[in-house]
Amino acid sequence: MSRVHIVQLTTRPDFPEPFDRLAGGAVWLVEDVEAWITEHQPWKARGADEPPPPEN
Repeated sequence: MSRVHIVQLTTRPDFPEPFDRLAGGAVWLVEDVEAWITEHQPWKARGADEPPPPEN
């Protein structure tokens, strides 16, 4: 993932709040990020690169 994509994800209103903000940047808990991935991008939680095609 590019830095731009990471910034786009982490600035979404539904992305978890950082656990802490350090001089080097924000820090998130792995559990919070993994839960967000499972809820919002379940295909990525399964290891796929893209969502499944829509069902007809």
